[in-house]
Amino acid sequence: MAQKIYFASDFHLGVDARTSSREREKSLLRWLNMAAHDAAAIYIVGDLFEFWFEYKTVVPKGFTRILGKLADLRDANIPVFMFTGNHDLWMFGYFEQELGIPVFRKPIRETILGKSFLIGHGDGLGPGDQGYKRMKKVFTSHAAQWAFNWLHPDVGVGLANFFSGKSRAATPPAERFWLGDDKEWLLQYCNRKLDQGIEPDFFVFGHRHLPIDWRLKNTQSRYINLGEWLHHQSYAVFDGEKLELLFFENQGTIVSNWI
Repeated sequence: MAQKIYFASDFHLGVDARTSSREREKSLLRWLNMAAHDAAAIYIVGDLFEFWFEYKTVVPKGFTRILGKLADLRDANIPVFMFTGNHDLWMFGYFEQELGIPVFRKPIRETILGKSFLIGHGDGLGPGDQGYKRMKKVFTSHAAQWAFNWLHPDVGVGLANFFSGKSRAATPPAERFWLGDDKEWLLQYCNRKLDQGIEPDFFVFGHRHLPIDWRLKNTQSRYINLGEWLHHQSYAVFDGEKLELLFFENQGTIVSNWI
């Protein structure tokens, strides 16, 4: 019986990086094919796409391979769970209705194979980043979604990809490395949850674009960041006893305070 749970995030399909978006999509398909052999469930923890907006009768062009594969997984009765990220937060029902995949917009707490998890994309959590938090409130408002819906898809998607590229280009190079306990917002978020008495075995996030396995101050909980597929091709797998961060068709380094 399949007993492995797979987690991955931040594929950003639609933008080129170390590999082209098309090659990254094919690599993701190979990873899903591999996972399907023994997966009890697969969690896509945000930013599957660089941009996604569902009009009433239109979804973005492309991505037919990955959408078809997700449908195959569900037809094979493999549970798939999707989280919105900061790049693909405008999901309005297509995945649920067409693919049978539940979509989560906030962190969730789950018990998986006897261990407790808190899982979410990670954007807007923890202290700091006030500019993004304000922007997210605007983007998730009904008014903004209604206004964007009236743009022709060629215009709307074009604008979104333009500003997405600007945002990515503005990312400071220093953020590609561990910033220290006092500047890692998701680490601080985890520690605040511990202070509130919420002590899952694993906090699992994406968004940070850095593979991280960090044992927290209560020593029993771990903060896992899944990294990304633009450069790392990192993911996590849990077999009921241990959770490991691994790399698919690539070699990489995990930021850790205990491994």
